[in-house]
Amino acid sequence: MHEWALAEAVVVKAAEISADAHLDAVSRVVIRIGELQEVSREAFEFGLTSAAALTPGFEQAEFVFETDPATFTCRPCGRAWTLDETRGEMAEEDREMIHLLPDTVHVLVSCPSCASPDFVIAGGRGVTLAEVEGE
Repeated sequence: MHEWALAEAVVVKAAEISADAHLDAVSRVVIRIGELQEVSREAFEFGLTSAAALTPGFEQAEFVFETDPATFTCRPCGRAWTLDETRGEMAEEDREMIHLLPDTVHVLVSCPSCASPDFVIAGGRGVTLAEVEGE
């Protein structure tokens, strides 16, 4: 499971940030997960909790999740838009397909202004360590 490796990497990086900030204990870690990122939230949370339990100073850490919205930029016309803007025009099956297989967004979405299927994913991919708090 890549969620375990991802969880371990997040805790290791948070521990580095904590050490650089001279924190003895971490109380809160904010993680941003891209709307188009394929991550099993349940497995990821379990991996974070397990890794934190084995990391000094993280025993009481709370992990907070935020969603990084999917954003796109049309190559031909330059229009920027979000996945939410196109959801109203999409069939329920297509929305579910994007949720299960995020790369299908290139097949199921087009620019709302010029209808071009030639766009870049500008945001909403990846996992970002947004904040580490403690004392």
